[in-house]
Amino acid sequence: MSQLGALSLLPIAPVLANIAVAAPAEEKNHFVAGPYLQNMGTHEVTIMWITHKNCFSWVEYGAGTYTSKREFEYVNGLIEANNRINKITLSNLNPGTEHKYKIVSTEVLGYKGSKVEFGETISSPMYGFKTPAENEEEFKMVVFNDIHDRPQIIPQLLYRHGYTGNKRDYDFVVFNGDCFDWVTGESQIVDHLIKPSVDIFAAEMPFILTQGNHECRGSFSRHLPAYFAYPENKYYYAFTRGPVRFVVLDSGEDKGDDSVEYGGLSAFDRYRETQKKWLEKEIESVEFKKAPFRIVLIHISPYHSGDWHGPMHGQEVFGPLLNKAKIDLQISGHTHRYGTHDPDALHNYPIVIGGGPLEGNRTLIKLHATPKELSLKMIRDDGEVVGKYVIPKKAKA
Repeated sequence: MSQLGALSLLPIAPVLANIAVAAPAEEKNHFVAGPYLQNMGTHEVTIMWITHKNCFSWVEYGAGTYTSKREFEYVNGLIEANNRINKITLSNLNPGTEHKYKIVSTEVLGYKGSKVEFGETISSPMYGFKTPAENEEEFKMVVFNDIHDRPQIIPQLLYRHGYTGNKRDYDFVVFNGDCFDWVTGESQIVDHLIKPSVDIFAAEMPFILTQGNHECRGSFSRHLPAYFAYPENKYYYAFTRGPVRFVVLDSGEDKGDDSVEYGGLSAFDRYRETQKKWLEKEIESVEFKKAPFRIVLIHISPYHSGDWHGPMHGQEVFGPLLNKAKIDLQISGHTHRYGTHDPDALHNYPIVIGGGPLEGNRTLIKLHATPKELSLKMIRDDGEVVGKYVIPKKAKA
């Protein structure tokens, strides 16, 4: 025992130096998230996914059961490679058609001069989606808002209220802002929005993320657009689906640009003014005017959202134009208090504001559009219908 005691006093480092310690095994390449669909139209769709390591990636696809085509992205003649976030657009698709696809990624090990060294190739199972018909007469969509880093809300509300029998009761999904509290990193974006969506629908149906004021906050907020596909890489845009022309606006921050919270790094007043000029052109466009219905998606409603600087400035720049445009419906969030607001002296169109994020106040907004009417229900998480509109098509002037 005395000898053992003496040994215990000897320096331990020389002993450990002779012991071989296995280095941690390097994690193999894999799909971190995806695939998930963005920007689906009658003739195109963007497929996105994230790999663990830098890769060269592509999509194998085709109509019916065949995947005889292959697509990749390129910029200025160089095929996108040595990257992790993949954003590949399939074009010239046939409308109203079932398509099959899978994603494939080959690891890029490195470069030796002009030679590229490739590693292992990984591929996904086969997935499918259907492009909208050229003259699609109806569709259904669901709208979330103000999830605030509570990803369990997505399966809870979709499985409770987004199905009829065993069939999904929607064709696409809108996340109408404030999915996060502060955007701090990739794992948050993946775990709190992308993965829950992929698990339920996003490999086969697209979703839209509108920017809320909380998407503007956090150290990683400026990287957020890389994880989603937006027309012309802007948060404000318009698109047509079936009988509806959608106008997506970015309400920006609710506070003034001089707020000390943002360190002088905000220019949302100028940003909303820029959107105003774009909106002036959009409401005069043929696509907007000929659409049987027009719906605006905006996180912070210019009305019924309090007297903070953001909504009041939005009221100033967007309000007169939306009244002039005679839109049929606006869908918003932000206040965390669900409610419907009929047309009044300030806005000549109905406004629906979803609730959230606490249990008992969360809502799922369901919309069914046909050539004759828009039918909307706002359902609280317990199944109670807390808002309802049936909007008939307006007679042409």
